[in-house]
Amino acid sequence: MSLVAAVINPVKVDDVDALKRAIAERAGAEVSWWLTTEDDPGAGQTEQAVADGAKLVLVCGGDGTVASCAGALAGTGVAMAVVPDGTGNLLARNVGIPLELPAALEVAFAGADRQLDVLEAGDQRFLVMAGLGFDAALIRDTDEQLKARVGWLAYLGGLGRAIRRHRPARYEIRVDDQPPMRRRAIGVLVGNVGDLQAGITLLPDATPHDGTLDVITLSPMSLLDWPVLVGRILRGRPDGGRQADLLRGTRVRIRAGHRVPFEFDGDYVGERTELDVRVLAGALLLRCPAESPVGAE
Repeated sequence: MSLVAAVINPVKVDDVDALKRAIAERAGAEVSWWLTTEDDPGAGQTEQAVADGAKLVLVCGGDGTVASCAGALAGTGVAMAVVPDGTGNLLARNVGIPLELPAALEVAFAGADRQLDVLEAGDQRFLVMAGLGFDAALIRDTDEQLKARVGWLAYLGGLGRAIRRHRPARYEIRVDDQPPMRRRAIGVLVGNVGDLQAGITLLPDATPHDGTLDVITLSPMSLLDWPVLVGRILRGRPDGGRQADLLRGTRVRIRAGHRVPFEFDGDYVGERTELDVRVLAGALLLRCPAESPVGAE
């Protein structure tokens, strides 16, 4: 029985054999190895690793792989460590997990376990963000091969295409038992963390261990509204005017007037009209830097 399991996304990892050697050298114990597939991005492998007795699961890949594995680990009491190897690595950035392999492995084997919230939408669980509308269109319209070469800068090309192709929708957003808010918007995002790439803060009050989710509705309705909204996002306060609204709660139900693009943790997953998300408070044990305040008492 291997107490340490490594779930590796071979599409994201440049040299799987080198990664295995680095993990094996640092683990100091037998490691069971699991590769994700197109049909199973990590949940099935993680479930089997736990059934085989793993007490620590290293997830090596991007945010989509991390979300899939985290969904399987939620509520099990088995800790997850992250070895970031994606374009965004948003969970790692938000909780202080290093992006460099040696430092990430140091956290994986010598860090502290913290309780993190998991967000659940039907049979889908995620850790970072889900989006209806514009941000999903941006992900859909970004060239994957270019993203692999230049990273997040590839989204600039997708941005232009999304602006041309995506049209606003009528949204109804109900948080907990509050009266529904109705907006004509380009999109709505539900998040567990707030920081994006390049130091951009989209959800300034989001904390991944506070038992709440954060919702932002983006409503730039004129050409002049766009630079105003972008400026506010760059300053970390996107809700300073009519171009955006921020809400917080433990459950959000969103309904769009027509089918819109949809994404989970940076992966485009098609189109839909509804999203119902609730918080699984403290459901995941995540291995974090020892000095990290995330989830600490």
